Parts: sequence; C-alpha cells; structure tokens
Amino acid sequence: MNDERLGNSPALTVSQLSGDLKRAIEDRFGFVRVRGEVSGWRGPHASGHCYFSLKDASARIEAVIWKGVYGRMRVRPAEGLEVIASGKLTTFPNSSKYQIVVEAIEPAGLGALMALLEERRRKLAAEGLFEEARKQRLPYLPAVIGVVTSPTGAVIRDILHRLSDRFPRRVIVWPVRVQGETSAAEVAAAIRGFDALAPGGAPPRPDVLIVARGGGSLEDLWSFNEEAVARAAAECRIPLISAIGHETDWTLLDHVADLRAPTPTGAAEKVVPVRADLLAQLGDLARRHAAAALRLVERRRRDLRAAARAMPTPDALVAGPRQRLDRAGERLGAGVARGVDARRLALSRLAHRLAAQSPGARLARERAGLSALDARLSRAVGLGGERRAARLAALSDRLRQGFAARLAVARQRGAGRTQQLEQLGGRMLRALRQNHAARTARLAAVTQLFASLGYKQVLARGFALVRDEAGQPIHAAAAVRPGQRLDIQFADGAVVAHEGASARPRPAVRPARDKPGQGDLF
Repeated sequence: MNDERLGNSPALTVSQLSGDLKRAIEDRFGFVRVRGEVSGWRGPHASGHCYFSLKDASARIEAVIWKGVYGRMRVRPAEGLEVIASGKLTTFPNSSKYQIVVEAIEPAGLGALMALLEERRRKLAAEGLFEEARKQRLPYLPAVIGVVTSPTGAVIRDILHRLSDRFPRRVIVWPVRVQGETSAAEVAAAIRGFDALAPGGAPPRPDVLIVARGGGSLEDLWSFNEEAVARAAAECRIPLISAIGHETDWTLLDHVADLRAPTPTGAAEKVVPVRADLLAQLGDLARRHAAAALRLVERRRRDLRAAARAMPTPDALVAGPRQRLDRAGERLGAGVARGVDARRLALSRLAHRLAAQSPGARLARERAGLSALDARLSRAVGLGGERRAARLAALSDRLRQGFAARLAVARQRGAGRTQQLEQLGGRMLRALRQNHAARTARLAAVTQLFASLGYKQVLARGFALVRDEAGQPIHAAAAVRPGQRLDIQFADGAVVAHEGASARPRPAVRPARDKPGQGDLF
C-alpha cells in the first residue's frame, strides 16, 4: 500500500523542492521580529554585508544584514549584545538553511543599552577622548554663544532667560532634533558646522558652544551617546559645554565635553558671570583704588617733609667748598712761580738746540760732507772706467767669435734647405701633372656619359618631348585639357599644336634648365 502511494507521487528535483520550501516559509513568515543574542559576529564582509547568528538558550538562527541597510542603522550589532531584530525570513537553497534578512535592530531592554554604552565608553576612553589634558578652558566673558538644541523646546527659553538675567550676550541657535533616528547626525553636523565658521565672518564664530537637551529616559537621551556625536565634540576647537538632561543623567558627550553642566540653566550660569556682581566688584575696586591713591599721596608728603628736615642749610653746604677754594688760592702763587722757572729752563735748552740747527751751521756741515763725497766719486770714476774697459774688450772678443760660428752654421743650414726645396718642387710638379691628367680623363668620361644619357639622344631615336604652355613636360594623356596649347619637340626642331588645329613648326627652344631656378630633368 505504501509502496503504491510512493510510486504514484511525482519526483521533484532538489531545486524544485528548495523553491517550494522557500515560497512556503516566505508566505508563512513574511516579516518577523526576533529577540536573541548576537553570536558569531563577523563584521562587514569584503562585500559590505554582515553575517552573524541570533541565539537563545535552546536555538539559533542565521542572520544577514545587507550593505545598504547596515550603513543606515542607528544601533550596530556587537558580539554578545541582546537585540530585537526585524526583517524577512527566507531560505538559502545552496545549503538548505533558513535565515533572517535583518532590516532594523534595537537593543532588547535597558540592560543591553547599558552594556552597549559601557562598551563605547571604554573604547573612547582608551583613545584618550576623556583625558583632562585635552579639555579647553572656557572664556571668561564670551561675545557670541552658540547653542545646539531644539528651537521649539523649553531648553532654549531657559538658556536665553538666564543669560538675559546674568549678562546679555549674542546667542546663535543651530536647530536640531534632540531625539530620534536622525538626531545624532544632526547634532554632530551642528557641532562641526559651528567649528567650521571663520573668525570675524558672517555669521560670527561662537566663543563657546552649549549642547543642551531636557531630561528623559536612557532611550530618549541615546542620541548623545552615539559615537559620531562624541567624536565631533572631541574634534571641536571651540570650548564646548554639555547640558544634557538632569543632574543625575550622564551621557558620553558629558565625558568628552570641556565642561559638564547639570542642567541647561546651569550651563547658562557657567558660561557668563553675573553682570550686577561685576559692576559691584568694579565699584568696590574703584573705591579701593581712590583710597589707596590718597594714602599714597599722604605718605609721599610725609616722606618729603622728613627729608626736608634732614637736609643741611645752604651755608653749611657751601662752607666746605669755600675752604677748599681758599687753600687752592694759597697754593696757586707758589705753583705759578715754580711753573715759570720750569718754563725758563726748558726755553734755554730749546735755544741751545736751535743754535745747533741754524742755517749757517747746517750749511757748513753739508759743505764738508759734499767735499768728502766729491773725492770718493773721483776715485770711484777712475776705477770704474778701467774695469768697464777691460770687460768691454773681453765681451767684444767673445761676440766676434760667436758671430763667426753662427754664420758658419747658418750657411750650412741654408745649403741643406735649398736642396730640400728643389726636391719638393720637383715632386709637386709631377703631382700636379698626374692630377691634371686624371681629372681630364674623368671629365671626358662624364661628358661621354652625359651625351649618352641626355634626352636629345632619345629624341634622335624617333621620340618626341611634349610640353605645356609653361614649358613643363606632360607625362600622361589625362593631363591634357581640351584646347590646350602643346609644344612638341623633335630631334630636328619643335612644333606648336592645338586641339582641332594643325601643328606648325617653330625653331627649337633652349631647355628650361638653362633658366635660373630649378633645372629640367630632361
């Protein structure tokens, strides 16, 4: 019975059976939401797709996230994270498995969110984004304050109200969503937008930033726990204050920001001082300055009076110089007498030296010296003449002998050069004759070759040369135009021909190559 029932069933191929199973599963379970723990997370593949498994205590199901979906996800899967995955259930025929194509993921409960938050916190802390050394100091009194928050909430009104009470400043609001899927991207873009403004431009670059939001649950504040917002705050070059939620609420932005305010109103209080307090402090400082100036003037007056009492009288000041002047007057007479005596002694010495240097004495000394030099010159002239005469005679003999020797050598060289010149003249005459004979023979050969290759020899054999009216040779019948004038040259003369007219002879013309310019090939 069972054998007959099996024998009547049609045989299905593996592909047909896999297709039937795929359609049945997709029709029955089109869109599902599955809660489980992420296992075997392998991150984005080389193709950009992500593969992992969802498991619980007793079962496991394969999951895949396509590349385009993964790029849009607000919550990214992580190993061991409990999530709720939404997607379509389908099969993979090549391995006979079913899997879920995930389109959205959300954490499964507060515990999963806290685990994910703690993992991100450890990651950013390891990169040094929470270090106190990289945090910037806030300006004491900023001229422009940038606020990143929702423009319709109570947060911005509280900030503006508190700023107007303490110290009115210019406020620029960058409107963003503070909750939802696009909130994190908008907040990060607002922080980078404020940071990209040029100083002194329009709108002006803020001196300090406030990122603010009211209180809420962990899920409501999750946008400020996103990694994109934390990194944008860490890269911001403008001092940034985080004012998210209430005093008990903490986000990753609070760790990265340069200053954390417990509430948005507290951020407004931290960013500017109280103007009334500053005015009171300024008035107090002005009063203290005036009192200090009066005390300083009075102290200087007392010092001046004390110094005046301690100073001596004018007579006491000049008594000492007067006594020194009297003593100097007494010493002056004796000093003048000694000076005159010393000058007289020096003058007598100079007079003695001057007498020795008088013109008469110097002339006598010069005459005596000149007489001695004249006697020495006479003796030297006589001795020098005798020596020069002897040396001149010796040189004359040597010159005569050398001239005779050189004349003999020159005569010998002249005879040899004359003989060599006669030999070279004979060799040159023979070479010129041989060269002339060779060139004459070559010229005769070239003339004979020219005569045999010239076009006139071709004409003598019965051919004719056809030229156009410009004297250029015509090589083909297709080049002749109707009615064109033709010059036909024979060996004994030339004729002019036209189409439809008889040819008439004309004297032979000289070839075109006899004209200046390029010659004729023929």
